[in-house]
Amino acid sequence: MVQLAPAPAMDEVTFRSDTVLSDVHLYTPNHRHLMVRLNGVGQPVFLSQFKLLWSRDSWTDTGAEGGDHQDAHAEEPPPAGTGSTGSPPGGGHRHEGFSLQAGAESTGQEGAGAQLDEDGDLDVMRRPRATSDLHPAGPPRDKVHPMILAQEEDDDMGDEAHEDSPHSIINIEHTMATPLEDVGKQVWRGALLLADYILFRRDLFQGCTVLELGAGTGLVSIIAATMARTVYCTDVGADLLAMCQRNIALNSHLAATAGGIVKVKELDWLKDELCTDPEVPFSWSEEEISDLYDNTTILFAAEVFYDDDLTDAVFKTLSRLARRLKNACTAVLSVEKRLNFTLRHLDVTCEAYDHFRSCLHALEKLADSRLRFVVEPVETSFPQHLVYERIRQLELWKIIAEPVK
Repeated sequence: MVQLAPAPAMDEVTFRSDTVLSDVHLYTPNHRHLMVRLNGVGQPVFLSQFKLLWSRDSWTDTGAEGGDHQDAHAEEPPPAGTGSTGSPPGGGHRHEGFSLQAGAESTGQEGAGAQLDEDGDLDVMRRPRATSDLHPAGPPRDKVHPMILAQEEDDDMGDEAHEDSPHSIINIEHTMATPLEDVGKQVWRGALLLADYILFRRDLFQGCTVLELGAGTGLVSIIAATMARTVYCTDVGADLLAMCQRNIALNSHLAATAGGIVKVKELDWLKDELCTDPEVPFSWSEEEISDLYDNTTILFAAEVFYDDDLTDAVFKTLSRLARRLKNACTAVLSVEKRLNFTLRHLDVTCEAYDHFRSCLHALEKLADSRLRFVVEPVETSFPQHLVYERIRQLELWKIIAEPVK
């Protein structure tokens, strides 16, 4: 008698050859993903929480002085082992009212003599990973598995959230494993890095009108709304924009505290004009277009540089918007340098990143009688306010569009 293989449970993610899964969802510390519904195209939608690591009085502190510089009011340097402004993520920072809670435990293997096994090979001593280790050296990387959230069950994640201040929790609905064309429905490390930068450079975003390109789940726009006056959160696709709008509503209390407004709009990089058809969801009104061009000073985008054609379209859109904006503007771009082995090169390459860098170089050379672009990398040693793995392949780039004198 032939035994049939058991059918996979509906709460398990099914991987296919064209499936893309973000590391943020594969390795998420200290909580589970809760499946809450199916979206318009039948994909499972999960709810995750991202905790902001900041002090109690930071929410009402609206002054961020010095930007990338150290806090001038620090009375004394931090003790050894607690980290400083220039230390890497996980070092226990305190800067501009924010605090990074972390602790590194030294293994103290210096001076220990080399030990050999019975065959004469070096026997490496490894510290066992104990479950009672309350202070891991870095962000935990325990694999998580999605769990179905039934309506009649208690919301364990909600109970946990009640223990924290509502201003320290961001609720994000997202998918977990998608085809390449739907990667915007996931949360990526580059978005968390850009959110960290916005929290660190509050002075740059305070009271401004800002525009996000390729917003995806809207996480970065939600963070920006805690400081900016108006955030235009843009992407394409009715289902993706509806998910983004839902996330904005889930976190409306964050923007309301600071008085920020988030407007979810469609912005297609392959089109020169904004959609103004009132019959189309997430279209623009004439008043919104006027406000966008008259007041926007900051543009930003995270993890949208994975396809060469789309990367070209992003840079063309940046150039076009910079020329239409009334004020000088600054764009902040987040990218992860992903290494892949290709049969064409028979070597490890990072073609998408290389194309991104070539576009930066071309934009810097693109100048006319009215506008020029200055490109510079951003140091990423600023404090970490969200829990994720800040790997060295994560980069931030700043593009300053300034008038030619």
